[in-house]
Amino acid sequence: MKTERRAKLWLVPLFALVMCVGLPMAAGAQEELTDIEQLGKSIFFDENLSINNNQSCASCHDPAWGWTGPHSSINSGGAVYEGSIKDQFGDRKPPSSAYATQSPVFHMDKKGLFVGGNFWDGRATGEKLGNPAADQAQGPFLNPVEQALPDSACVVYRVCNASYPVSFKDVWGNNACDISWPDIDIEKGCAIKGFIVPLSPEDMAKSDMAYDRIALSIADYEASPEVNAFSSKFDQTFKKMGSNKAKLTKEEQRGYALFRGKGMCHRCHTGNGQKALFTDYTFDNLGIPQNPDNPAGVAPDFVDPGLGGFLESVGYPESVYMAEWGKHKVPTLRNADLRPSVFEVKAYGHNGYFKTLEGIVHFYNTRDVKPQCPGDYTEAEALDADCWPAPEVSENVNVDELGDLGLTPEEEAAIVSFLKTLSDGYKP
Repeated sequence: MKTERRAKLWLVPLFALVMCVGLPMAAGAQEELTDIEQLGKSIFFDENLSINNNQSCASCHDPAWGWTGPHSSINSGGAVYEGSIKDQFGDRKPPSSAYATQSPVFHMDKKGLFVGGNFWDGRATGEKLGNPAADQAQGPFLNPVEQALPDSACVVYRVCNASYPVSFKDVWGNNACDISWPDIDIEKGCAIKGFIVPLSPEDMAKSDMAYDRIALSIADYEASPEVNAFSSKFDQTFKKMGSNKAKLTKEEQRGYALFRGKGMCHRCHTGNGQKALFTDYTFDNLGIPQNPDNPAGVAPDFVDPGLGGFLESVGYPESVYMAEWGKHKVPTLRNADLRPSVFEVKAYGHNGYFKTLEGIVHFYNTRDVKPQCPGDYTEAEALDADCWPAPEVSENVNVDELGDLGLTPEEEAAIVSFLKTLSDGYKP
């Protein structure tokens, strides 16, 4: 086994959530993967780890798209992705899995703010495996609107029997898959909703341990330089003189100054200097309108409670969870513009309401200045009508750091120019 390049992630409280040797490495990645990272990569890209053998983690977290949703046609509409089972959709846009492993274990800081975890609502806390990225990685396999496998033992069985370049046993030892599987057609059973692999208590415990190790392997890959490349133009401005040295244009420099000053972006998208992550891992309600094309939004009373909904579900008192109602995790801005071409559409916000960086920056600037649209308008319709729809959740809207920034159109454009320097794989 190759020497690991870092301390094992599962020993460190960190954050995140796509098989294939021969797939190109993510833009900017240069280092060879360790054995556990290669195993995690194989699992991340393995479509067989879904009920219909048609969806992997990468199906919603594509490297060429900044490790998020890879379909322009979906992003330009509801922005939520269909799972392994036809016509089953989530209700949130896939967040980026890049730079996700840097988030801390979910906690309340000294200021009384909830911080960290994974998923838009923070529910992958890291309490189980000591690592939010690993906690998160276990969710989609069993989520009925995602990979939809009926039992975690189905994931373990398929990983243990997969032909990966680096096998599960290579990393975790020859006894890692030493499970007495029942003499039945497990593959057939795992294609049926509600199926449970009949294991003895001893073998179930072994399977549960293997399932945890699968998640830890994915998290190790997500922490690798292939995923967290730090190879944007912004990063390359910090390099010493040489072929990879870059310099921001005057427009980009102006945007960076506005980002840290008048635009107040840095108050949540924190970070300065080399390897800045452009997020503080807190939660906010930005007053984003409901996405009228989101299938979940078809129900007239649907709203996404975000962090507040998670806190309610785990037993926090109403006084706590209602103060967080409608808040979602502050995403990293790295790779915000990364996509195969400028003609492809990305989506922004927890529900994918925005389709352009220009639109969401304009919203930050003018949310509280423009009149309210008389209905459910898309971003394009709202921009054309010079209005903004009502927030999806009206409680707890942040009115201190956005809404009436007083930016000119030229200043908005400069901020967008700066955001475009955060895409990995920059070639001077």
